Amino acid sequence: MKKFIETLVNIYKIEELRNRIGLTLSILLIYRLGAQIVLPGIDSIQLASLASRTDGGGLLGILNAFTGGAFANASVFALGIMPYISASIVVQLMGIAIPYLQKLQKEGESGRKTINQITRWLTIGICIVQAPAYLFGLSALGVPDSAFVIGKGPLFMFSSISILVTGTIFAMWLGEKITDKGIGNGISLLIMVGIIATLPLSFAQEFVSRVSENNGGLMMILIEMILWVVVILLSVLLVMAVRQIPVQYARRSAGGSNNNVAVGSRQYIPLKLNASGVMPIIFAQALMFAPTYAGSLMGDNDLGVWLQANFSDIFGLWYNIVFGLLIIIFTYFYTAITVPTNKMSDDLKRSGGFVPGIRPGNDTSDFLDNVMSHITFPGSLFLAGLAVFPAIVVKVMGMQQGWALFYGGTSLLIMVGVAIDTIQQVNSYLLNRHYDGLMKSGNNRKKVA
Repeated sequence: MKKFIETLVNIYKIEELRNRIGLTLSILLIYRLGAQIVLPGIDSIQLASLASRTDGGGLLGILNAFTGGAFANASVFALGIMPYISASIVVQLMGIAIPYLQKLQKEGESGRKTINQITRWLTIGICIVQAPAYLFGLSALGVPDSAFVIGKGPLFMFSSISILVTGTIFAMWLGEKITDKGIGNGISLLIMVGIIATLPLSFAQEFVSRVSENNGGLMMILIEMILWVVVILLSVLLVMAVRQIPVQYARRSAGGSNNNVAVGSRQYIPLKLNASGVMPIIFAQALMFAPTYAGSLMGDNDLGVWLQANFSDIFGLWYNIVFGLLIIIFTYFYTAITVPTNKMSDDLKRSGGFVPGIRPGNDTSDFLDNVMSHITFPGSLFLAGLAVFPAIVVKVMGMQQGWALFYGGTSLLIMVGVAIDTIQQVNSYLLNRHYDGLMKSGNNRKKVA
């Protein structure tokens, strides 16, 4: 504890880091306050049915968790930051097939700014589609017509759509400010804060269920907490695990012109066990809406009824079997498009590097691709297992669905990944000022003359 307090004191001593953390916390507070502001024209008291539909987990629970409760509150931030995430994914995928985007990706900072601008405009387009769908869907989710104080006429629809679109754009701007002026990873931090905001209520519901209903009591709560810590540690291992490929660089002369000494350097290429992050889970969740929708279109025939019965419950057996298989498939797909082994091989060859025992060029590319295929398989299995683990704890341990969502899937991986990235950002500031970082305790480092 003493070392931790010393680290906090060291953070406070660095003015730039102190200001960045302060700005980040202020922006996150603004975002959380916005999630509590209900859309004008909607009676917040009559939103209890919507809140009950989202508290029990399920697909609506996931959407509500990603918006930090704004979805259930019919807030000005009800769409959250997810339209921007969707736009980013679409632009990234289009970059594979569209030469113009491929050209922009190679233009450095100017190309990145143009791609960001395209992503912003696409975000607005997605919001314009999602906003009216959300407003019309409120009635289907149990919100009574009396909750719409001025009705659902053109005035209400136009103003509410404008506010929802503006709310998402404002949230996107807040995230970019955290990235530029704060401690980085702004969009990810907004998502993480939204997820964490639903954690206390979910745990309280689980606690009441275990204690008041004599459903295991405090001993079961203790077992669940231990299991949760174990799952978090496994998630950290999944995020941090890398396979280091040794790289040898050609010998170069060192020293003065009269004293040349041939030296070589040995480095490593870190290939991540889970190079695709949470994207396979996001892609798979997006497709898991399809079976239920297809079943509704088929009507009352046997296949339609079976699809609706088995794929409307995210904790059901068939849902999680298909969900896990899709995650494995998308892990391979997303890794293939985000880890350019050909480019890595070309960069190595141009810089005079080579993998020991492997010829530069195509052989190196094939070798890296083969290694990625081998490490992606256990990584995809681990990711799929982590994604379906909430369903396991619900069925085996009788856990509340809202609390079970924190035992795996997108929510846990985002929290773990963003937490690690944020610690690394703060750690770099401390090390640059010759202090020990958050990942290692100790006294102040000696300055190098």
